[in-house]
Amino acid sequence: MLEQPRPHRTRYYAHRVGETLTNRFFKFFCSCFLGLLLLVGVVAFVLWLSLSPHRPRFHMESFSIPGINQAIGSQNTVVNFNISARNPNQNIGIYYNAMEGTVFFRDQVIGRTPLISTFYQPPKNTTWIYGMLTSGGVSSTGMQEMIRQFTAGSVDFRVELTAMIRFKVTTWHGKNHRMHVSCDVALGQNGQILERSKERRCSLYFS
Repeated sequence: MLEQPRPHRTRYYAHRVGETLTNRFFKFFCSCFLGLLLLVGVVAFVLWLSLSPHRPRFHMESFSIPGINQAIGSQNTVVNFNISARNPNQNIGIYYNAMEGTVFFRDQVIGRTPLISTFYQPPKNTTWIYGMLTSGGVSSTGMQEMIRQFTAGSVDFRVELTAMIRFKVTTWHGKNHRMHVSCDVALGQNGQILERSKERRCSLYFS
């Protein structure tokens, strides 16, 4: 005659089966949760790569002071410059508030002028920034240094651009950032930009 299973053994096997099903369900739930978390992480990383804003890029394209040999140190000298602004982003546009340009010789301001007014720059776009100002001259010490550099073959200037900018992704607008662009440029004795300064990339920082 077959031995009948004892009640405590039946309860033990039932408990083991229930415990196994619980473990399987818990493992399945954890696997689904971790898989979903990984998927969300990958999607977020891809979105971050595609939407993370890159800084605009500025390059000095041209700079001139007509008749520089007569203009050194004098008042009412005309200064012309042209800088390219590139938005390298794939899906992000840039809003620029009114921009101002300042030309320096060493640490002395040669002149200051308003540039382009508020505008929107779409992705993968290059905008040309033209500036023309009238120099207010430099100090006697600055004039001596300028003459020394001119006699040596080139004169070093610096163009700085300042503007408030914000990034735009579809309908989302970022906060405003104060942008500072600094472009070093060397001028030859003919009053034109030297080759080593053409298309030189400008430095940029935010404050």
